[in-house]
Amino acid sequence: MSVTRREFLKLTAASAAASAIGSELMVGSAVMGSPAIDWHKSVCRFCGTGCGVMLGTRNGKAVAVKGDRKSTVNRGLLCVKGFYLHKIVHAKNRLLQPLVRKNGTLQPASWDEAMSLVAEKFSAIIKEHGPDAVAFYGSGQGTTEETYIANKLFKGHLSTNNFEGNPRLCMASAVGGYLTSFGADEPVGTYDDIEHAELFLLIGSNTAEAHPVLFDRLVARKKNHPSTKIITIDPRKTPTNKIVDLHLQVIPGYDLAVMHAIARILIKEGYTDEKFISESVTFSDGKKKISYEGYKRFLEKFTPEYAAEKAGIDPQDIVKAARMFGEAKTAMSMWTMGVNQRTRGVWLNNLMHNIHLLTGKLGKPGCDSFSLTGQPNACGGVREGGGLCHLLPGHRKVAVKQHREEIAAIWNVPASNIKPKPGKHTMAMFSAIAAGEIKAAYIMCTNPAHSLPNLNKYLQGLKDCFLVVADSFHPTETTKLADVVLPAAFWGEKEGVYGCTERRSQHMAQAIQPQGQARWDGEILMDLARRLGHGKNFEHFKTPEDVWTEYITTTKGRDMDLTGAPYSRLRKVRGLRWPVPDEKHPGTWHRFTEEDPLFPKEKAKGRRMYFYNKPDGRAVVFARPDKGPEEPVDAEYPLVLSTGRVLEHWHTMTMTGSVKQLVRAVPQPYVEINPEDAKELGFADKDTAIVETRRGELKLMVRVIDRPRKGTIFIPWHWPEKLANLLTTDAIDPGSKEPEYKICAARIRKA
Repeated sequence: MSVTRREFLKLTAASAAASAIGSELMVGSAVMGSPAIDWHKSVCRFCGTGCGVMLGTRNGKAVAVKGDRKSTVNRGLLCVKGFYLHKIVHAKNRLLQPLVRKNGTLQPASWDEAMSLVAEKFSAIIKEHGPDAVAFYGSGQGTTEETYIANKLFKGHLSTNNFEGNPRLCMASAVGGYLTSFGADEPVGTYDDIEHAELFLLIGSNTAEAHPVLFDRLVARKKNHPSTKIITIDPRKTPTNKIVDLHLQVIPGYDLAVMHAIARILIKEGYTDEKFISESVTFSDGKKKISYEGYKRFLEKFTPEYAAEKAGIDPQDIVKAARMFGEAKTAMSMWTMGVNQRTRGVWLNNLMHNIHLLTGKLGKPGCDSFSLTGQPNACGGVREGGGLCHLLPGHRKVAVKQHREEIAAIWNVPASNIKPKPGKHTMAMFSAIAAGEIKAAYIMCTNPAHSLPNLNKYLQGLKDCFLVVADSFHPTETTKLADVVLPAAFWGEKEGVYGCTERRSQHMAQAIQPQGQARWDGEILMDLARRLGHGKNFEHFKTPEDVWTEYITTTKGRDMDLTGAPYSRLRKVRGLRWPVPDEKHPGTWHRFTEEDPLFPKEKAKGRRMYFYNKPDGRAVVFARPDKGPEEPVDAEYPLVLSTGRVLEHWHTMTMTGSVKQLVRAVPQPYVEINPEDAKELGFADKDTAIVETRRGELKLMVRVIDRPRKGTIFIPWHWPEKLANLLTTDAIDPGSKEPEYKICAARIRKA
């Protein structure tokens, strides 16, 4: 059934959500009524919301998708991308056999030829140059089991910590914020808080397009409780604004001062929870502890007027936002890439947590500082599973001797195999590839030749190194550069677990056999392990369930305990939210409270919250400087360029680009220009412009629209034929190592 964009908008919730599709409405009656359809419980393949879906199959093919009405996440709703998931399984760009580069071109090969070449090259490079001359780069889209196998192979057996995943590019600053503020990664609360919140503060999040089903829940909350207020802090007007009560349209990169000003008003006007502060909060300037009074003195310069001048907004709007937050009995903050993809993303995350800690709006129904995740398993496979260069499974660190010893025992390797020094983070890894220091790389389920910032700096290195890419699709910008391309099983063709934004681990059943010669990524990695002489410790992995069973032993007793979530249980339920320490435990709503099974009542001594990963059990309120962006505008490049998503497409379009209905809805990229800027620069709607930064230029269609604030332009980054990341800066947050995709200096002229 073909659905145009106009029809789609009409079919969405009447509340003006313009985001989510009712499953019964959108699945054709012929499919719904057919007795030949088999339905399989699964999880959506796109963003980190974790929507439950039902995959319909007939005669070994995926034929339909509908929302899972039993899922508490989406309650049967799906966004337009999720509705078309089944079409991607059988897309024309599916990679169905191995390819090996011969005489400069990729040519079909057998699995044995391809894997023999990979093993031969990796073995020779490690022998000659050492284990750190190879690297693995994974994804928040792989299953937890796949990332776990890769982690075990590269860190435990090949002895290199050059092991990264693309969540470094999107969620690392959120991780840094949670760790420094609360002592542990991932949110305190869950989606359940949405139905109890009186106020929502959205920062750097176009929720309507990036997390549409969650947006629908916000719409429903506001519709059912009209007194609910929504504030957004964002340089751009988006479809999210349809439900917003107050919009602070800040200059990109200058909102740290705004958050400090809000904190100052909350304190001065008596909105703080002094009992909670005295029991559960401490203060720091980032280097040392400071007193509460010292923190108040730090805030003195952050008057509404000072912050407003920095951010280019009305000071009274800052006052209004602070009072709205303070007066609400319950409040949730939500944010995503507009906060994280910054050179001070960790600091801004801290400041989000600050206002919840100061007001005590944390750890109780309707209250949370809640980072929204970009990929379906960025939390489960990478953050929890240890899929970054400094991590090990179960929220452990390679730098901690006890952590290395614990994981080495489970992996059945000497503890000395796991190196104590973190490997190269994503941008350092690709810089080392460009410099020829890393000579072979295995890339799984991601497309860095499209998604890395400042692309021109890294493409030649990817061409020069021995590049192995395991993917479900070809060509992509990355497979085009590969020496070996391995066809991977896609969603629905394999079994596994995804962990979403609210700490929920969900099982996905295998519904059909892999297409062509495609294989499960875990099988490919274990084949490589055998060929490299490390197969013994992988022999017991006969199925993904075997991998998961070993993986959850790494979580036992940890803050993210999943001991009580074996496959036998996950197959029946719609996910479990950790910590879930035994099979009778229902999962946890709020962490660090008495309902948390890890809550230490003896240590807490009557406190409402005890942050047990902090030595003193106290969360930290940070006095962070209000540093601006790495590349501010100037006379030569007077405009701010930002990039982001549109509703119909996702990441590098390897999936959504194969669905004609989605392509028809938004067929080409464009640059958004504020009407005032367009008038001054002489642009009309649908003109052609050249957007230029210090790193490159793109020719794009102009869209004159009152969305970006004056002085700011916006480009959606999905299209491979117009790589927006040729323009973006690769400056990183020194704490999280996450790049500043959202802000760089640009100029624009007529083509």
